[in-house]
Amino acid sequence: MGQKVRWGIIGLGNIARNFVKDLALVNEAQIYAVASRDMGKAQAFSKEYQVPNAFGSYKELFDCKEVDVVYIATPHTLHSELTIMAMDNGKHVLCEKPMGVNRVEVQKMIAAAQRNKVFLMEALWSRFNPAIKKVKETVDSGEIGSLAYLHADFAFYALDRDFEGRVLNPKLAGGSLLDIGIYPIFLSYLLLGNPDQILSTSNFHANGAEIQTSIIFKYPKAQAILYSGFTSRSEMKAEISGEKGTIYIPGRWHEAQGFTIDRNNENEEIKLPTTGRGYYYEINEVHACLSQGKLESDLWSHQNSLDLITIMDTVRKQNGIVFPFEE
Repeated sequence: MGQKVRWGIIGLGNIARNFVKDLALVNEAQIYAVASRDMGKAQAFSKEYQVPNAFGSYKELFDCKEVDVVYIATPHTLHSELTIMAMDNGKHVLCEKPMGVNRVEVQKMIAAAQRNKVFLMEALWSRFNPAIKKVKETVDSGEIGSLAYLHADFAFYALDRDFEGRVLNPKLAGGSLLDIGIYPIFLSYLLLGNPDQILSTSNFHANGAEIQTSIIFKYPKAQAILYSGFTSRSEMKAEISGEKGTIYIPGRWHEAQGFTIDRNNENEEIKLPTTGRGYYYEINEVHACLSQGKLESDLWSHQNSLDLITIMDTVRKQNGIVFPFEE
């Protein structure tokens, strides 16, 4: 593949802007091309971030032989179709979370990756965050004892946003669960695995979008209380409690810069600030996997993505969260 890994980006919104800034911090990476269905948007993005090539269609980028890896940051509804299209053109793919809208889509994406023998990973950036990795190591080592309780939430006020936009539009798989509820669910899954039982309840906007969801995961010796919502803010903190101590991750825990361990009322503060916005680490994981010839990451595997979407499908089924294109 040459010395640098050449990246293409499709879906040129705010996430892509943060991603491309972190891409510039990775020595082995080169941003080679961007694509939008709006050529003007692609050219503006290309000019702002000094990208050599701008395309007015996704197909042109997929056909570009020089592009090694495609980062897909479009609305959720396009993830599966575009990821499969990219992989059928021999591209490795890093696809924004959720990888697909439902389990069927994710299964098709994984099958396409295996068929084409290309790398595929869900861009669940929190999994590669140094503080989150350290939290998992701390829990797995038994340092705070067997986990008994986990709480994590993610909420911000979004009801003043455009109802045709990605966040609140059911036609674009909008709603809090897939957009931000995925983070608390991910944390519980990462530390406790698949729950034995899921209890959940959702509230909806008049336009049909799910705007609040509360979830309890039941494990043999632990429970997790999780929440996502667009109707108000939350502190966005995480608490992970075991028999011997508790880990506290402060506000905006999904992009943690460190955490505190409380043992017998004695606090130890661990600081692990991120490089850039934090996308830096998932980019490095992609590069590491490619250099080793891996087709999936050990840290966030295809099975992990399948498990996560299966949990979210269960919550959706319990609350009747069905998108128009699925009916």
